[in-house]
Amino acid sequence: MKEEEIRKRDVFNKYLELVQKDVENYFDFSSFKDGDCPACGNSEHVPEFEKIGFRYVSCKKCETLYVNPRPAFETLNIFYSESPSTSFWVNEFFKPVADVRREKMFRPRAEFISKFFNVNKEIVVGDIGAGFGLFLEELRNIVPENRFIAIEPSTEMADICRAKGLDVECACLEDMKGMEGKFDILTTFELLEHLFEPAAFLKKAYSFLKPGGYLFLTTLNGKGFDILSLWEKSKSIGPPHHLNFFNLESVRTLMENIGFEIVEASTPGKLDWDIVEGMIRNEGVNLGRFWDMVSFKVTENCKRELQDWIVNNNLSSHMRVVAKRPIGDI
Repeated sequence: MKEEEIRKRDVFNKYLELVQKDVENYFDFSSFKDGDCPACGNSEHVPEFEKIGFRYVSCKKCETLYVNPRPAFETLNIFYSESPSTSFWVNEFFKPVADVRREKMFRPRAEFISKFFNVNKEIVVGDIGAGFGLFLEELRNIVPENRFIAIEPSTEMADICRAKGLDVECACLEDMKGMEGKFDILTTFELLEHLFEPAAFLKKAYSFLKPGGYLFLTTLNGKGFDILSLWEKSKSIGPPHHLNFFNLESVRTLMENIGFEIVEASTPGKLDWDIVEGMIRNEGVNLGRFWDMVSFKVTENCKRELQDWIVNNNLSSHMRVVAKRPIGDI
């Protein structure tokens, strides 16, 4: 898989330009409030850099990278629901690559998660932030005799999920009620980095799982190769969307404090080197002579081996966590 397949460079750059304009219209930086680390709650941090007005700091205790001070939850909701950049993302950025993302991203996730199903009973699965329902469609193709619920706050995308025959809860997870102990499996992909209060979100997810139920999530690893290499130049560090960059240690701390048992925490990424190479070759980012040589001179096999090394040593910026609500927890 290549970055250009799932994220067209020119379209993505246009999207980032629109986001910057929207930040000027939707955010009042004087209203931002200081907060503690979203992973461990520590108040001590180290300043890192500023990006389009948002300040990033690193927690002195767990090294989570996060925005501080932070915009209000209500401000973020208005931005996501009304901003022109959000509409552009849906219609110009995502839809043209939806089929490729289905094949390259959502289908492999569905195949991975289907291994956790109990074939002797019907499973209730909820996908938080279901979008167009691509993941649930792929999972339903593999294990059809189960119940699939799309949890999606956008009315437009919720209607798309309904049209695909999926059950739908058109709401943010944090606003849902009456779902305690309902789900055998909950999934959420590339969402944790967006959240104003990740701990509150995870506590709600925990309460919605049955004892013995699983939460599968993917998020960005702030200690991953392409993020640490590019740092403030990284397009993954894109406010106001990406507020939190946990790492394998800090996400474990966060989730275990809530009560989860960690089944797996890994970084099975495929794009770290491709992202860095794209910034060097196409956008003139200078990371030094060695990485220039790797980008322009070495073989494709060498680059594949580099990406394999990144993954095998849990150094990718794409992080996957499988967590479980303990069976004895009622």
